[in-house]
Amino acid sequence: MAHKTITISEEAYNLLKEYKKENESFTEVIKRLLQAKKKRKDFLNWLSSNKELTDLADSVESLYSKRKDIKLRY
Repeated sequence: MAHKTITISEEAYNLLKEYKKENESFTEVIKRLLQAKKKRKDFLNWLSSNKELTDLADSVESLYSKRKDIKLRY
């Protein structure tokens, strides 16, 4: 498999490190996070395309937006 080197800020590195699970590479973290985001986007697009589920799509999208602002205590 080919490898690429990228440069990220220390802040971005630390944020990524917070999501890293034990024994997980940074490549695996990035792929996991991006795949989860794509699944949410695909799900919202499917909901939005169904006229009967438009209200549900709006509610789910609102919840996704609110979740970004919630800080969990550890």
